[in-house]
Amino acid sequence: MTQDKKGRWKMLFLLALPFLVFLFSISVGRYPVSIDSLAGALRAQISGGEMDTAQLALIRVRLPRTLLAMIVGASLSLSGVVYQGIFKNPVVSPDLLGASNGASFGAALAILLGSASGRIQMFAFFGGVTAVAFVALMNRVVSRRSRSVVNLVLCGMLVSSLFNAFLSFIKFVADTETKLPSITFWLMGSLSSVTLKDLQVFWLFLPAALLLLLVRWKVNILSMGDEEARMLGVNVKGYRWLIIACATALTSLSVSISGNIGWVGLVVPHLARMFVGSNYNRLLPASLLIGSAFMLLVDTAARMLMTVEIPLSILTAVIGAPFFFLLLVRTKKGFL
Repeated sequence: MTQDKKGRWKMLFLLALPFLVFLFSISVGRYPVSIDSLAGALRAQISGGEMDTAQLALIRVRLPRTLLAMIVGASLSLSGVVYQGIFKNPVVSPDLLGASNGASFGAALAILLGSASGRIQMFAFFGGVTAVAFVALMNRVVSRRSRSVVNLVLCGMLVSSLFNAFLSFIKFVADTETKLPSITFWLMGSLSSVTLKDLQVFWLFLPAALLLLLVRWKVNILSMGDEEARMLGVNVKGYRWLIIACATALTSLSVSISGNIGWVGLVVPHLARMFVGSNYNRLLPASLLIGSAFMLLVDTAARMLMTVEIPLSILTAVIGAPFFFLLLVRTKKGFL
């Protein structure tokens, strides 16, 4: 079998993977659901017909949760893989520039103020965007003396630390009986409280994801280095900030939906590299597809392994840490 044919079969498998995992996830749980029941519930929802209790639970609870898990996984994976490309570092993740810390602070502030779930999501999203905006402002000041991508990373570390301190202060002043447990549980990551209305975030996810997929060949050039990219006629600064803006939107969006979930944006891009290699033309779509399936499997395990739901960040860490160790072991073999 030729290399091109192998590549096509791999991409076909990756295209089918999220769909197969979706069918598995939607049908399993404490109350198993058949595919026929799902089809009947969807027909009733579209036609406005009457639905029984099981169909209502399927449409209003399990289906939104399944779809949002896929959106969160795809968002974190896309953000992680483009960050690894533009920063030329295979071990960076979507929280590099402080988006996750800013979003976590925004959500914690909203919970402290007693806001409803919709406002918590809004605060989290704008918190992540604000954090990266601070990074951009600080980098602009620093870059007047020296232009280096390292300055951007250092500014990201400073802003992450600052927003982490703000988050710690909120946890310090929060009521230990009501607010603090809510903040702590939210930060650990969960999709247990999502509703059908939350699917509106798809219209924020779609343009950011499409933009990254459209400029994925530019990530190939940026990963070669700034000087090489400029010699090839690429607007390095413009494309870098466009990619950072899209990745920030996706990271903030995912944190606003599910809380702070680590490891996905680090682990999934490397899984994708094992399938399709390091060419970002294939790597970005592969990361999106694998990330959506991976997060959906994690969420399915979170609601099925125990009688109480396991926070998502625990499961992703249990999976991600051993994988990262294997990654370090394979470094000598040229995996990176």
